Amino acid sequence: MLGLPNAGKSTLLNCLIGEKLSIVTPKAQTTSRRVTGISTEPDVQMIFLDTPGLLEPKDLFQKSMLSAALVALEEADVVVLVVDLGRLDEAEGATIRETLTHSRAPRLVALNKVDTVSPDRVQAGLRLPTSLGATGFAISALKGTGVQELRAAIEAALPEAPFLYPPDEIASEPVRFFVAELVRETIFERYHQEIPYSVLCHVEEFREEQEPAYIGVTVYVERESQKGILVGKGGGDIRELGRTSRAKIEHFLGRSVYLDLWVKTLDGWRRKRDELTRFGFHVPDETR
Repeated sequence: MLGLPNAGKSTLLNCLIGEKLSIVTPKAQTTSRRVTGISTEPDVQMIFLDTPGLLEPKDLFQKSMLSAALVALEEADVVVLVVDLGRLDEAEGATIRETLTHSRAPRLVALNKVDTVSPDRVQAGLRLPTSLGATGFAISALKGTGVQELRAAIEAALPEAPFLYPPDEIASEPVRFFVAELVRETIFERYHQEIPYSVLCHVEEFREEQEPAYIGVTVYVERESQKGILVGKGGGDIRELGRTSRAKIEHFLGRSVYLDLWVKTLDGWRRKRDELTRFGFHVPDETR
């Protein structure tokens, strides 16, 4: 699934899987790396790749985000282009067309957020799939409108092959990945300006054999001044961040959790290849 930032790719993934795998916030560029969701039925297994939004990268971290999207595009058997009907313009259309040159896979266009625009806007949006030689589907990923029709078209376009995952798996990433993402989602919800885009969350310790499970998460920031903002006066903000994050993690895991948050400064991590690689980001060889 490919698209510009905040087009609704993560919401669509969650709708297709029936579980919350990708974090979702109103802010753009929430997804920073690829998330794999797996949907298995008796005769079909669909592996969905939610990718970071297409953007003009300004630092090495954003280059790694764009690279993750392009690698997924090259691997795909079917490309689902997710478009926000409310803000599609010629410049965005040009970005989409340029990106699609990286793949010859069948293309479907999900014209998303149909519940927020006029019928005339939907009709105007349907010109994009036609220009791309693709089939368009007017959907609302949030409400589920039109998603089953899109799902059927994806299934019909997929090649026959053996299942790649056991039937009961819904994601390929480890539990630690989703725990860190839930903390990061909460930061996006609670903080403003540059703070959400300057944090990197990493699970340092996960002792699931004890009750409640102990989870230690380090929240890295780029500058020392950001650390104070994240912690807040008297530690009030970090406590509230922990409380809200813990509730989400407990819901995700289905068990009680003791969440320990630590805030550390990792100077300029968004621009450092070694740090990005250490935390599992796909950093392209070309860094111009």
